[in-house]
Amino acid sequence: MILDQPLKKLFASKPGKDSNAKSLLKSISWRIVGTIDTIIISYFVTGEFVMALSIGSVEVFSKIILFYFHERIWESVPKVKEDDTRKEYA
Repeated sequence: MILDQPLKKLFASKPGKDSNAKSLLKSISWRIVGTIDTIIISYFVTGEFVMALSIGSVEVFSKIILFYFHERIWESVPKVKEDDTRKEYA
């Protein structure tokens, strides 16, 4: 595949960490699921499909950005190895 190597480089990162591109794609895919959920809930609450679509379209962009930063913050938190937790309790 022509794009195989460039895509691997795009998603390559430090072992055990997601790349920025992967975090962005995860953000977008999660927002698709979340927006569909918001539209369905909005429809049940308002009873109006156009209103539900309006609510869903407004929140989709803000939540992609929020999730991306949330993911990057959590990715920066040091991971504790199993051996390190044993030392803390010893």
